[in-house]
Amino acid sequence: VQLQASGGGLVQAGGSLRLSCAASGRTFSNYALGWFRQAPGKEREFVSAISWNRGNTYYADSVKGRFTISRDIAKNTVYLQMNSLKPEDTAVYYCAANQISAWSGRRYYTDYKEYEYWGQGTQVTVSS
Repeated sequence: VQLQASGGGLVQAGGSLRLSCAASGRTFSNYALGWFRQAPGKEREFVSAISWNRGNTYYADSVKGRFTISRDIAKNTVYLQMNSLKPEDTAVYYCAANQISAWSGRRYYTDYKEYEYWGQGTQVTVSS
């Protein structure tokens, strides 16, 4: 499994960015695709996730209402639309993939330790 994240950059507070994660190497019909972020000196934290089959979405409270996750099955790509960005959103953003089942609870989507495959990360910097 290969995950290629892109779309990061420098933006002013209140601005928007769209991250992309191109996935390859297998079919993802029983997978969750997630976004995590890590700021310097901080632990990696959950941002958002989506189930590939059903499109169920999950968000951290800190981004709910500002970020939207989506997937394009034909392109094997997951997107993270980030609006109303804040300086505290500054971090390296990683996409990840985790095999799930129909009865997988929320933890399997939100806990980075459950994820098997990781992309290389893309830097998002929000200036005040």
